Amino acid sequence: MLDIQKTQIDGVLLITPKRFADPRGFFVESYNAERFRQAGIKDIFVQDNHSMSIEPGTVRGLHYQAPPRAQAKLVRVLKGSIIDVAVDARKSSPTYGKHVRALLSAENGAQLLVPAGFLHGFATLEPGTEVAYKVSDFYSADHDGAVLWNSPSLGIDWGIDPATARLSDKDKRAVLFSDFNSPL
Repeated sequence: MLDIQKTQIDGVLLITPKRFADPRGFFVESYNAERFRQAGIKDIFVQDNHSMSIEPGTVRGLHYQAPPRAQAKLVRVLKGSIIDVAVDARKSSPTYGKHVRALLSAENGAQLLVPAGFLHGFATLEPGTEVAYKVSDFYSADHDGAVLWNSPSLGIDWGIDPATARLSDKDKRAVLFSDFNSPL
């Protein structure tokens, strides 16, 4: 059972699998290829990734992989919570530069489906936050790129204080969206 909600950008979906709870806790089928296919989701996922961020305010993104290694992602939180963001970076799209922002948490069990052609990033809201995500193509350093997470032209509310955001060196050096020549 999947609760699938469309967002304001075509193809970006908020997916919440049904939880089966009892006094011991819960069970959830977080991904089922057949159920996803029946729901019209055609991405085939080939790799699972898992990140743990020690401090709240850790930002990972905005990342992308260029064609022919562009990736769709299915993102969920195992512990803690995040603001998850998908930015349309498809040059020919009528929603180019627009974004979807979602609160994902271990508690709400929601997942965000980010299609290929989008920038993706998240900010952690709690200590020890763990995020797991499936991707539709393998990581390729030669196709990897980043856009500055707080590019003013994007107007994203990350739910954290930008002055205390924790970033990787790669993310600190990322280009502004206004200077980004999208290969997507």
